[in-house]
Parts: sequence; C-alpha cells; structure tokens
Amino acid sequence: MSLPRQLRDKSDFDQLPNEVPVSANIADAQEKSGFTSYYVFVIEVKTKGGGRYLIFRRYRQFYALHSKLEERYGAENKSNTFAFTLPVLPGKVYVGAKKEIAESRIPILNIYMKKLLCLPSWVLMDEDLRLFFYQSEFDCEQVPKGLRRLRPRTRRIKSIMHQEPGFDRMAAPRAEALFDFLGTSTLELNFKKGDLIYLLSRINKDWLEGTVHNATGIFPCAFVKIIQDLPPEEGTINWLRCYYQDDTVSIIRDISVEEDLSSTPLFKDLMSLMRREFDRDDIVLNYRDSEGDLIRLVSDQDVELMVSQGRRRPSEKHFFPWKLHITHQDDLSVYNTSPAGGTSQALAIKGQ
Repeated sequence: MSLPRQLRDKSDFDQLPNEVPVSANIADAQEKSGFTSYYVFVIEVKTKGGGRYLIFRRYRQFYALHSKLEERYGAENKSNTFAFTLPVLPGKVYVGAKKEIAESRIPILNIYMKKLLCLPSWVLMDEDLRLFFYQSEFDCEQVPKGLRRLRPRTRRIKSIMHQEPGFDRMAAPRAEALFDFLGTSTLELNFKKGDLIYLLSRINKDWLEGTVHNATGIFPCAFVKIIQDLPPEEGTINWLRCYYQDDTVSIIRDISVEEDLSSTPLFKDLMSLMRREFDRDDIVLNYRDSEGDLIRLVSDQDVELMVSQGRRRPSEKHFFPWKLHITHQDDLSVYNTSPAGGTSQALAIKGQ
C-alpha cells in the first residue's frame, strides 16, 4: 500500500474509534463580546458512532489548526513520507465588517471541514485535529442565541416512564401546553394543548427543549405555561475589574467579558474595550505590581507579564485575577510609589 494518498480504505475507516468526527457543518455565526467583539462559528459535529454535538470555534482556531497540519503533513514538508496536499483554508481578512466577513466564510469553511474529514484515517487520529473537533466543557456551557441555521444539541432521551426508581415527577422541570404545536422540521417537538412536557434544556430566550410521548425536540416558549422551571444555568460571563481615575473622579467598574479566565488578551483589544467602556480616547492602561506601583501597558509583552503576575494572586470567582487601572495619558502623577487613594469615594458600577 503506497503512501501518501488522499483516499482511505473502508477497512481503515472501520477500525477508527466511534468518537472520531466524520462530518461537520456550520449551523450559525454568533457574535460574542470578549476583550473585543468577535464572531464564533456554531458547528454541529457528527461522529463515526452516530453522536452529534455542538462546538464553538473562532476563525483563528481554524487558522491555528491548519498551520499545525501544514507544518506536520503539508506538501512542502519533504522530510515527511506521509506528506500530502491539504484542503485550502480561506485567508485572513483585515478590512470589512466582522459580521459580513463571518457570513462569507461559512460556505468556504464548510467545504474545508468536509475535505479535512475525508483525509486518510491516520490524519483523523491526529491529536490537534481531534482536539479541534472535541466538545470541551466550554462548548457544553454555551447556549446558541439563534436558530437561523441552527440544529440544537441532539441527544437520546429515555422515556419519562422508564426513569430510574425514585424519579420525582412533581419536582422535575415541566410545562403545560397552552396550544397545539406542529413542528416544521424533525428537530421540533409536536404536542397538543394540555400535554405535560418535561423540560430538558433552554436553547435561548425563545425556545426550549423537552420530551413528551417518548419524543424529544425543541419548541417555542410562548406555546407553554411553565409549571416547574429549569434550574438557572451558571453563565459563562466573567468579569474584569477596572479602576478609572482622573482629576475629578475615581471609579471602580466591573466589565462583563465572554472570555475564559485563563486567556491573555491583545493590548490593542484591551485598549479598544476600555475606550469604548469609558468613552475616552485620551487614556492609558496600567496594572499594579506586587510592590503597589502602577506600571503602564504599551505592548502585548506588557499584558503577558501583567497576566502572569495576576495568576499568582487569589481572585474572586468569575473575576480575572489581574485588574486594570485606567488613567489620563498626560497624568504622570499616578506613577508615584504610594498607592492611589480615594477608594472611599469610589463609585462601584457593575455591568455598565
């Protein structure tokens, strides 16, 4: 059997584990609010064993995966006997509206993933490729915000009549149907007025997922009356504490950020976020070091140092361990060694 080759034998495919992804399709592009606004692609992945789940990926994650595969298997790698031609990934775009860029990438990325998952079986076992398509804890916590192209989480649900002993129907999240509902696709749940629907998850503010008559699907919230609501989900929002100081006011503001607490932002993204939040362009960003002195941030390297130092200190739950101090760009007095005062006059503003 000669290598390299682009097609795989059926016998090779049969030996793959059932959890290996075999197809992926972008169901939607969803705007997120991080250190700067960006779009993620909501991707439905299907595994060899028939499982389906959603993952959320930014374009830069596609780009990082492609770069690793090119380095490892690309045709330019003359030292690798398994080298082959990878599918083409659309290049980076630096100019244009983010939403339009994300929308235009969807069909191209769908083709890219289709070709990628048709590569030889041993490529599908590549660690970086499997991590890209793996449903992480972060993916499980995300809630799709739209159903434009979206196929929500799919899973097999046991009949309520076959629940384990001790199942308390009166305590289970459930709703009563106010009207008949006939779904327009196989994803939607059909029910009649008066049916008791057991709730499984909240898709977004307008749609729920539930089960009735041994069937599982999604349905609009407006068609039911909630009897026992789903428990509140722990949000994925984290908070960045910022201290703003000028000649007349000292403010503490907690800014909501949809980023992982372990992430390291780019300097330009932090600056854009702070200018937008405080509606000022003539500001600079600082952090306080272990000795209490303010250190001005001017580059990505400075941000990395601030983040690494912040991780050594205890922090509140859902708060980044590092904090920003925002001052006027011409105010050099704040760089005195004594910690800035005025904390008793600070106004705490959360979520603005």
